[in-house]
Amino acid sequence: MNAPQAPFVGRSVERREDARFLTGRGQYTDDITLADQSYGYFLRSPYAHARIKKLATAAAAKAPGVLGIFTGEHFKQVGGLPCGWLINSLDGQPMKEPRHPVLADGKVRYVGDRVALVVAETLAQAKAAAQLIDVDYDELPAVVDVAKAATAGAAVHDEAPNNTCYHWGIGDKDGVDAALKSAAHVTTLTFRNNRLIPNAIEPRAANASYDANADSYTLYVANQNPHVERLLMCAFVLGIPEHKMRVVAPDVGGGFGSKIFLYGEETALVFASKHIKRPIKWTAERSESFLADAHGRDHYTTAQLGTDKDGHFVALKVDTKANLGAYLSTFASAVPTILYATLLAGQYKTPKIWCEVTAMFTNTAPIDAYRGAGRPEASYLIERMVETAATELKIDPAELRRRNFITSFPYATPVGLTYDTGDYNATLSKAIEAGDVAGFAKRKAASEAKGLKRGIGYSAYIEACGIAPSSVAGALGARAGLFEAGEVRVHPTGKVTIFTGSHSHGQGHETTFAQVVADRLGVPMEDVSIEHGDTGKILFGMGTYGSRSLAVGGTAIVKAVDKIIAKGKKIAAHLMEAADTDVVYEGGVFKVAGTDKSVPFASVALTAYVPHNFPHDKLEPGLNENAFYDPSNFTYPAGTYICEVEVDPATGAVKIDRVTASDDFGNVINPMIVEGQVHGGLAQGFGQALLEHGVYDEQTGQLLSGSYMDYAMPRADDFPTFTVHTVKGTPCTHNPLGVKGCGEAGAIGSPPALINAICNALGVKDVPMPASPYNVWKAAQAAAR
Repeated sequence: MNAPQAPFVGRSVERREDARFLTGRGQYTDDITLADQSYGYFLRSPYAHARIKKLATAAAAKAPGVLGIFTGEHFKQVGGLPCGWLINSLDGQPMKEPRHPVLADGKVRYVGDRVALVVAETLAQAKAAAQLIDVDYDELPAVVDVAKAATAGAAVHDEAPNNTCYHWGIGDKDGVDAALKSAAHVTTLTFRNNRLIPNAIEPRAANASYDANADSYTLYVANQNPHVERLLMCAFVLGIPEHKMRVVAPDVGGGFGSKIFLYGEETALVFASKHIKRPIKWTAERSESFLADAHGRDHYTTAQLGTDKDGHFVALKVDTKANLGAYLSTFASAVPTILYATLLAGQYKTPKIWCEVTAMFTNTAPIDAYRGAGRPEASYLIERMVETAATELKIDPAELRRRNFITSFPYATPVGLTYDTGDYNATLSKAIEAGDVAGFAKRKAASEAKGLKRGIGYSAYIEACGIAPSSVAGALGARAGLFEAGEVRVHPTGKVTIFTGSHSHGQGHETTFAQVVADRLGVPMEDVSIEHGDTGKILFGMGTYGSRSLAVGGTAIVKAVDKIIAKGKKIAAHLMEAADTDVVYEGGVFKVAGTDKSVPFASVALTAYVPHNFPHDKLEPGLNENAFYDPSNFTYPAGTYICEVEVDPATGAVKIDRVTASDDFGNVINPMIVEGQVHGGLAQGFGQALLEHGVYDEQTGQLLSGSYMDYAMPRADDFPTFTVHTVKGTPCTHNPLGVKGCGEAGAIGSPPALINAICNALGVKDVPMPASPYNVWKAAQAAAR
């Protein structure tokens, strides 16, 4: 592969990390085998809700190869797994926050709940010993359906007798009620946003070891934010001094949010590693991942959109019941509130909005952030409402959107956010042009000639990315800052190592961060290396989620680079016998303005490490700088997606025939990587809309979709070729790169576009997600009647 040439920003530079991934040279957590390695296996609950009457481990402890067995009794003196976001109810009371034990303590609350950890010389021995553990359960009634949880008659936790964690709201309730009462038209929809089960190609894994000589721990873990993992585990659960714990997240095979959180598995391994004085490895089997990884979505919502006689929006009212599962996961409380309700303005200047959220405990796996985290739920609601209103009002869906688009910025929404910039007409117009909407009628006639129904659906999404700023997040309940850190280390030879708190697990950071730094410093890309994922090397970091890496982590790096340049100017000024205020830096060379004097970057780097060559009484030796960055606002990517489908009304089969995506991501560093992110997001979003559904039996709480035989994942032949356009964007106004974030857009904008297209094809008001052949067939039959 030829070395790319400057300038690098804005070019589709090939991903440098792909070479090791495509040739099988990546190193994932399960690839790491330590000296005296032992293996862990978790015994899990077969019941959704039960008391543990007896837990006998004596026989298992005597089994061949067993090194230790750990149960909830071992963890009574440590903390529970914490939730990082405090939400207060409308009455001012804090949310109910039941203890989330590392291992079940007297009670199990979902199928897959951790009951015991068995550690043995081999995995096979650990599994065999687990079968010898004698557990006597007293089964209790299970609560599964979030819509019925408040009146189920059974409590998941004693602290929440009606299963309500919090009852929260935002907006102007009285104003909305008045506006809806006087509206010329009110559109009403009730729907579910279906539960999803993350399926990263690499399952969760951990390998924990204890060093008795240093009284310290090392944890290798498939995780998206190793510093947060360390902070939560040390400070809130195990009480280990933070400097005595090193967390390493090596190559990670996808996360999509499910690897952000602190889980009981790795926490139990760290605890047990000290007791048996051996490293312990655990890698989830796929069936464990279905049961025990944090799930996503699962909302039950009724919404009303009021319009005046000309189709202008006057008010939006939303009532959502959000499923939290059996316990509060790390960021669970924030997803259906701060990350959902604050986005309900969408791209529209709706003057009055009220959203009420009731978060419920159920006997199901905990629910937390999954690609988009609240933003997909918000966009689905808004865009289904807008498309339905357009049908009811007999107004073209694109025209109705244009009448209501925000066109003046900055714009303060009625639900707490301020959009800094955007051009929603531009992305809509590009989508209409690229999607050949003008030719839809002809394609529809061709489909009808084959006995098929063709439909078209729009979705004009917006999301809040670059999760921060800390001041806003803190006011809304965040229990930690949401800044990012970066360090730039220039070596004496002029080569550069970047240490970032952001973590890459498929996003291409090793390429895009190098592009930014190489351009900023005017050095070859091959002279820049990126280090991430190791608390022993990295200054600090809040990790990767919410499309924040470049906008927040990249900005921290840029700020550190600028400090390098500032110091370099002072060294160069000494070498050129000039004032540092006269020195400029261009293309990797320090120059005295208006003269032919110049010094290359590499010479300044070497001089920095030879202090007798510059005034070291005024400057410290070395060329190493770090920076923290806490944004002043979120970033707001936006766009329009148009989907066309063909539906066979006789079978309910849906073919996605055409997909057009038009996005405004601000400035784009690497167009190829951005397009890849959109492609992946589209596949996940269409997977939710058409195929995926986490289903529990309402009586027993058993997971009915616990394998790929029952949980349908999207495949390549489910999709057409995507047409993806990134318009010449409106750069973000408050970070120096002008970037907005792109990693979640596809998953946010695509589900409503697809469902809108199916509804348009059949002439029906709603089709539930997932739009399985059976659900679509039922809707088609109802329409025919």
